[in-house]
Amino acid sequence: MRSNRPGGPHWLREPADPNALVDHLWSRTATKTDGVLAVGGVPLPELVREHGSPAYVLDEADFRARARAFRDAFSDYDVYYAGKAFLCTTVARWLAEDGLSLDVCSGGELAVAERAGFPMERVGFHGNNKTLGELERAVELGVGRVIVDSFDEIERLAAVTTELGRTTGVLVRVTAGVEAHTHEYIATAHEDQKFGFSIAGGDALEAARRVLAAPGLRLLGLHSHIGSQIFDTSGFEVAARRVLALHARIATELDVVMPEMDLGGGFGIAYTTQDDPSDPETLATGMSEIVEHECRALGIDRPRLSIEPGRAIVGPSMCTVYEVGTVKEVALDGGARRSYVSVDGGMSDNIRTALYDADYSATLASRASTSPAALARVVGKHCEAGDIVVKDEFLPGDVRPGDLVAVPGTGAYCRSMASNYNHALRPPVIGVRDGKTFTVLRRETEADLLATDVGIS
Repeated sequence: MRSNRPGGPHWLREPADPNALVDHLWSRTATKTDGVLAVGGVPLPELVREHGSPAYVLDEADFRARARAFRDAFSDYDVYYAGKAFLCTTVARWLAEDGLSLDVCSGGELAVAERAGFPMERVGFHGNNKTLGELERAVELGVGRVIVDSFDEIERLAAVTTELGRTTGVLVRVTAGVEAHTHEYIATAHEDQKFGFSIAGGDALEAARRVLAAPGLRLLGLHSHIGSQIFDTSGFEVAARRVLALHARIATELDVVMPEMDLGGGFGIAYTTQDDPSDPETLATGMSEIVEHECRALGIDRPRLSIEPGRAIVGPSMCTVYEVGTVKEVALDGGARRSYVSVDGGMSDNIRTALYDADYSATLASRASTSPAALARVVGKHCEAGDIVVKDEFLPGDVRPGDLVAVPGTGAYCRSMASNYNHALRPPVIGVRDGKTFTVLRRETEADLLATDVGIS
């Protein structure tokens, strides 16, 4: 596996030109002219003058190109976009138009799909604790497949289908005992975690048996997901071997050949220059070779495969633009110095640095600078020492209040995990295309913030 970068500033290298744009970290339409960053043909200073800051900037052309690249590379698969990365009605409509399927994992995400008019037969419903109401809604809407995650859920879903007189396709989520080389909280195929049925412990086989016996449930196949921010296919090899072995065992012992198998997602993106993700074509070739090899060894036909990219589509398609409010220089051990560049957002619009120790990059977006690069830390305005957006980056040494700083790769798990911490207002998502802007999600207002506060009539 292409390893993740080591943490901390020791891996940083001072850039030859702090004004330069590292192209592979940004969406494909991002350019810099005289120090001014433009996305989708829209200079970010103009976007901020019209829409304010902070703001997420969504590059429509880039998003749709990445979605179609996965669709085309995995042409004999079903490609489910993982809505948890970022979902809104606009994105759901793009996906529907471009022929992808959609994975949701809550009633709220399902409501977005319904509002967008997304074809329900192309929706998969994830989650380890779906409520009775969520399952009822999924069955009523005709969701194409429900990924079951516990014996309780199998029983609950069977009761719903019986009451409604419907039949629902089911995948059984399994844990293959493979731990991706990633952060503990986003590695999901080892045994000691909340997702799935254990293959090694026998629960996965028993789950398939119970689905087959349940009225109204149609067993479609097995589902495996090994983690997130994965850079190549090596981690999938052991998982595929174990899941396909179970697939074959179910055919032999339970006398049913399941038509499908979902290999999950978790494909990584470049957050810094140290990241080297694989492209969709390489991933497709590698994963298909793994499955075909294992199927030949087991003497079974290859099931219809599906994958679930989310971050790999939307992550690079969005950046966040902030305005600098204060700059403070502090001394480090050994005589070095670092600038703390405080911006008008922070952990309320990007919790990943605090939650996962994630690394990001940044660039001065509003002007050129002739100042030498200096080590900086981009921090937010919240009342937390851990409110860090970019831990270590070289920015021009003359960054000052009023400048705009942009952070690439914020499309996945930033707006979708945004909060009102310190009663902050969540930023808008502004789409850009062919030199024009359009609002995807509007900025929250104080009226939004106070709407649920019913303490005073």
